[in-house]
Amino acid sequence: MTYRLGVDVGGTFTDVLLIDEDSGATYRAKTASTPDDQSVGVLRGIEKVCSSAGISLADIEEVLHGTTVATNAILEGKGARVGLVTTQGFRQVLQIARSFVPGGLAGWIIWPKPEPIAALEDTVEALERVDSSGAVVTPLDEDDIAAKLHRLRDDGVEALTVSLINSYANAEHEQRIAGLAQQIMPDVPVSVSSRVLPELREYERTITSVANSYVQPRVARYIANLAGKLADGGVGAGLYLLRSDGGLAREAVAAEHPVSLLLSGPAGGVAGAVWAAEQAGYRDFLTFDMGGTSTDVALVQNLQPRIGRETTVGDLTVRATSVDVRTVGAGGGSIAHVPELTRALRVGPQSAGAVPGPAAYGIGGAEPTVTDANVVLGYLPIELAGGEIKLDVEAAREAVATVAAGIGVDSVEAAAAGIVDIVNENMLGALRLVSVQQGFDPRDFALVAFGGAGPLHANALGRLTGAWPVIIPPSPGVLCAYGDATTVVRDNTARTYIRRFSQLTDEDLAGLLGELAESAARTLAGQGVAREAQHVSYQVDLRYHGQGFEIPVEVDVASLGGSGAGLAALAAAFDAEHERLFSFLLEGNEHELVTARATVTGPRPNVQASALAEGGPDASGARVGTTRIWVDGHHADADLYARTQLLAGNRVQGPAVITEMDSTTLVLPGHTATVHPSGSLLIRPTEG
Repeated sequence: MTYRLGVDVGGTFTDVLLIDEDSGATYRAKTASTPDDQSVGVLRGIEKVCSSAGISLADIEEVLHGTTVATNAILEGKGARVGLVTTQGFRQVLQIARSFVPGGLAGWIIWPKPEPIAALEDTVEALERVDSSGAVVTPLDEDDIAAKLHRLRDDGVEALTVSLINSYANAEHEQRIAGLAQQIMPDVPVSVSSRVLPELREYERTITSVANSYVQPRVARYIANLAGKLADGGVGAGLYLLRSDGGLAREAVAAEHPVSLLLSGPAGGVAGAVWAAEQAGYRDFLTFDMGGTSTDVALVQNLQPRIGRETTVGDLTVRATSVDVRTVGAGGGSIAHVPELTRALRVGPQSAGAVPGPAAYGIGGAEPTVTDANVVLGYLPIELAGGEIKLDVEAAREAVATVAAGIGVDSVEAAAAGIVDIVNENMLGALRLVSVQQGFDPRDFALVAFGGAGPLHANALGRLTGAWPVIIPPSPGVLCAYGDATTVVRDNTARTYIRRFSQLTDEDLAGLLGELAESAARTLAGQGVAREAQHVSYQVDLRYHGQGFEIPVEVDVASLGGSGAGLAALAAAFDAEHERLFSFLLEGNEHELVTARATVTGPRPNVQASALAEGGPDASGARVGTTRIWVDGHHADADLYARTQLLAGNRVQGPAVITEMDSTTLVLPGHTATVHPSGSLLIRPTEG
């Protein structure tokens, strides 16, 4: 037998999912995260799941890991000290940045501008210049830059970035400086912008490359530490890291390009949602991943997540391809509070996290959280994570009572319902960002809800958005780990190549895309993916000549046959997307190519989907009792079901609570959950 193991590290829990590739059987484990050293929680979870499956660690073939190490390094400001080499005259490229200030009116008055992650005193200028066509205007002064590199080494920089003007068109000078740096400071990792992001716009290219350097030492140490501990524990498997775009990278490649890992965790959830929705027969859906600290949402069309060209973490925005995920500070650990000034209830973004956790966890937390509110309302069982966490109902009531006193209500249940309503509205706002704000009607999509807390709030979010059915996948609390275990190895390459369509032919574009595909294919071949098992897709960024932004368009390379039909098809596709986004066309402006991309992926893993036995609509065989809940402003008796005992075709009428090891699902009155043969719960309004 062969086993794949997915691991996802969240702010509160570390989720592990073991998949038997031959039978499709899955084994789950959930353990508390260890923020000081994530590898401790990872190994604890792996040992736990292997024990439940009755296998040894040596039986695992591959470990596929979504991690927040790179994200946390940026959020906590604990990255490396980065030295930066720029072209003469561009030393303050990070300080100038882009003239954008977040927030509403007068935001520029109160917004504290964040410090660049490469300090000005650690930035040096190279005497060189290349023009936009790639021609050398000023040769590189090697003696001058060597002296400056010696100074950076002596000053104690821990990582180096080389980002020269127009290096996307000619990388010769960058490569020579990188070679000198490896001689002068051999222990310092070097990020070269023409390798990290070979595209125009010097600020975006520089900040992305600097971010790569900033997190590289910490990520490399973590990967080496985890790989070493896995080997010491008897796991001889290959270690893969999940990239922000939903693909996998072998440990060495991930350590060299850690900027591609910034949204590793959320990307795993989207990948898992795609897998679950496909098994349930749905291709267009919104994803809703609610954990202990935050909620991540995304939109998927035709089983393809929308991919963004930028990744934002905290105040930092880099040009790195990632699943278009929006995050809001709303999770099970989000703290409810009543400010003295307004006396209006607020929820989040502050979180109790894993330590001290919600008051109900009984490990030191005292402030009221969303989890405490769900405990007060009767939605949660008294044990979580398979019995690892026992809930203290009285502690939860005492915490929520402070909110009731603050807003002046007599009922603790009413205060708890207010907390849940507010956090639901916060998450609705995030869902609107990826749907309504992008020109999509959420009523045209299903809603896939997962994460430890997602199924508790999913029915309410379906009611708010009109997105039906609400799909609760099997093992929703560990779906991010499932996504890690079922995704594919991926690499993409890009190159800026600015040409108006009148200056471009089908053959030119086909040749460029072929070169990019070959580069990515070599990377995957180096990770053990045979050429015949690789799949290639292509994309170009287009604009009207004179515009300052681009729109990505998929390319059918077979259409680039030499007659010009391929470019014409691209122009038509761009026009259609431009009109959808902005409701107008610039018919007098010529189309222009800006950047071309090729993405090469490996084969999908041989993971068999499990199928439930048919049981008919009667779900009484899975009913294990009743529980008292507060819903719609009053107490009600809800049926309690064990999800592991539900069969295909069973229908659960709300109000009901469905429990399992890693999550709890709430079915509201007037709604019905139907069990799909794939194991997913499909919740819809009962009428119709």
